[in-house]
Amino acid sequence: MRNSFDTQLEQLNTQLIQMGGLVELTINSAVKALIDQDTEQAKKAILAEQEVDHKEKEIESLCLKLLLQQQPVARDLRRISAALKMITDMERIGDQAASISEIVLYLSDAPYIKKLETIPQMAVETIKMVNMSIDAYVKNDLALAQAVVAADTIVDDMFLLVKSELIDLIHKDATTGSQAMDLLMVAKYFERIGDHAVNIAEWVIYSITGIHKNIGPDME
Repeated sequence: MRNSFDTQLEQLNTQLIQMGGLVELTINSAVKALIDQDTEQAKKAILAEQEVDHKEKEIESLCLKLLLQQQPVARDLRRISAALKMITDMERIGDQAASISEIVLYLSDAPYIKKLETIPQMAVETIKMVNMSIDAYVKNDLALAQAVVAADTIVDDMFLLVKSELIDLIHKDATTGSQAMDLLMVAKYFERIGDHAVNIAEWVIYSITGIHKNIGPDME
């Protein structure tokens, strides 16, 4: 019975890695679309987000099957519960990458009001955080999950820098206001992606330690 359960847990890990790959593809396509004002990449990101949604449903079904058929206890139960929470954040990351792409489609006919520097750096950091959070779950790595939580400060600081730069542009030239607000929204989506990566990492920490900052210690 345990061998069957372990096999299904391994399948869960594989599915999560696959979903993480789809999420990364969605973000990468959105970033390329943003930097190059590439409408085809933007459309690719939007389509990839639909695959993320499909994968979320697959993993949710597997988790419910494990809960109902295997009746796990203690750490195994936390692991499956954490996976269910994680896929919700991963799906929202896909949504936000698609939203970035929709903004890119809207802006595709006009040159940017400034060279994009910090926003692509935010994208790199958030992709790294998402990958690290999923790796932490698969490897059962507490230190890696904690590193994701710590990295959120970097993304938050970048967002504040972008916000300051765009506000300064608007003050200098009011005609930049509309696009500046769109670019600020793009930066905000990347900040939210970082927040969702932190959420994933915090559920990983819970799966390992039984402690989550919002629900307190798990009683085994």
